[in-house]
Amino acid sequence: MPQQTTEVRTAGFADLDARTFHDLLKLRIDVFVVEQHCPYPELDGRDVEPGTRHLWLTDGGAPLAYLRILADPDGVARIGRVVVAPAARGGGQAGRLMTAALDLVGDRPCVLEAQSHLVGFYARHGFTASGPEYVEDGIPHTPMRRTAGPAPTTPTIDV
Repeated sequence: MPQQTTEVRTAGFADLDARTFHDLLKLRIDVFVVEQHCPYPELDGRDVEPGTRHLWLTDGGAPLAYLRILADPDGVARIGRVVVAPAARGGGQAGRLMTAALDLVGDRPCVLEAQSHLVGFYARHGFTASGPEYVEDGIPHTPMRRTAGPAPTTPTIDV
């Protein structure tokens, strides 16, 4: 999959056409619900909030990787639903998408709930553990926070 053909896209819910939103949800459900065996309410109502930004990488229109940035009421940006299509894993897509997300977040503080085996990946983007590990849907998670300021420029390795 040649990386030079991929592009980062960003949109609010009102700017997403039905096909794109369908494809993004399908990727999320295929990985989080089906692959990871976690039946949970994927549609939580936050996708449609005015402050939510959807970011994804495409190659010929198909989403390769996705995440969303939520605007929490306290002004903190919350990154979630970070996902890479199985066929696109190992090619740097998650790192590229996180870099784009943090550029969009700017100097605001940012939080996320990392699957614990990915703590090192998020640490390379300036996040540190901000609480104890917990289990959600049978998967260990670690709350993480990135304080206001630019992300480190160390190279990233994709998940």
